Amino acid sequence: MTTSTDKSYFDLHITGLGYLNRIREVKPKKGDAFLACDIAALNGPSDDVAYVRFDTRVSGSEAQHLVRRCIQAVDAEKKVMIGFRLGDLWADTFTYSKGKRAGEQGVSFKARLLFVGWIKVDGKLVYKAEPKPTDADQRDERDVRNTDVPATFAEPQAAAFEPARPAAEAADEATADAPALEVAESF
Repeated sequence: MTTSTDKSYFDLHITGLGYLNRIREVKPKKGDAFLACDIAALNGPSDDVAYVRFDTRVSGSEAQHLVRRCIQAVDAEKKVMIGFRLGDLWADTFTYSKGKRAGEQGVSFKARLLFVGWIKVDGKLVYKAEPKPTDADQRDERDVRNTDVPATFAEPQAAAFEPARPAAEAADEATADAPALEVAESF
């Protein structure tokens, strides 16, 4: 009789689009330093947008690389919008220490930034993740090669990400009709 010690998990992910703010390196008293940023996520109807703020810890080497490359644009107060996926959402309560709300309780939504699907700086698309091949694509490739050997890829690719967005923005992107953009060293 064998017993499994593998744990299973239920993932809760949040996908959306929002503005990238406050990119910083956090150095806690205990533990390792980590990259963090705020995301002002768009919510509600496109003609009356509300923002939900997430304070995120950037997880994964690809997400960290992309967020670090946005530091210069955010510091220059350019509008940096990203398509994102968050995980491990939790609420943190705190007490305001200064300002007109000093002494009042506040709530901060915290999460891990898992994936960046695309990045726009001042409305210009500067990065878009390559679509990840599906199982069906791999089967088709094997059929074409007429072999039973599974398809392999030189490097893993990021998953496709197409969040809902305002109609005007979608129309602007559709008229661009540009080929996939090379990622520049900085935005």
